[in-house]
Amino acid sequence: MKERLIEPIADNEIKKVLVINAHPDDSDFGASGTIAQWVKKGIEVSYVFCTNGDQGGEESGIAKEDMPAVRQREQRAAGAAVGVTDITFLNYVDGHLEATLKLRKDIVRQIRISQPDRMVCQSPERNWDRIGASHPDHLAAGEAAIQAVYPDARNPFAFTDLLKDEGLKPWRVKEVWVMGFATPDHFVDITDTFDLKMKALHSHASQTAHNTELENMVREWGQRNAGEAGFAEGRIAEAFKIINTN
Repeated sequence: MKERLIEPIADNEIKKVLVINAHPDDSDFGASGTIAQWVKKGIEVSYVFCTNGDQGGEESGIAKEDMPAVRQREQRAAGAAVGVTDITFLNYVDGHLEATLKLRKDIVRQIRISQPDRMVCQSPERNWDRIGASHPDHLAAGEAAIQAVYPDARNPFAFTDLLKDEGLKPWRVKEVWVMGFATPDHFVDITDTFDLKMKALHSHASQTAHNTELENMVREWGQRNAGEAGFAEGRIAEAFKIINTN
């Protein structure tokens, strides 16, 4: 039986988007062209990063103990490139992320603070065709984020101290867009915001400065997505799996 595709909620019905990722730069590789379009439409976008990405950037020559501050600074610059300034770091240890109850609760807290209509997260399912998209931290962040959306963020009986002690009321996220999914079902043409995506990626100098082929690589990925979507030759796209949470 053919899988039924879920149509995303129209952007004009979306007021807020929350983006949950494992590391600084994850959202810029996966969704920054789309995010830039949302911001241009007046949608409020917030970022949450589970770790500071301190195990990345071995080619940069930056000491590991200095990396958290560097990567936070780079991510704030990358966010500014696409118009996102609301950025939170949960400060979990890079490379050690697990979908624990604590992480799940921390994400529930962020959902209830932000109250997004749409959430973007990483895939909790391994992509065997793109193993780089399936870093263990990505899988953990994706799994914890999905668990936080359903059932906990909307459930008044889940993490009752968030309501009692912090005044954070239950919140129902309407839909989730999953990045890095092996079989995406929704594609966004980002040709007109590709320059902003690259500006964001170049902001992560500790991770990208060594790669002289970065733009060609990212363009090739995007054109491959566009081809899968049936867009015109030369267009660039980002790919997602749409999850309706009702």
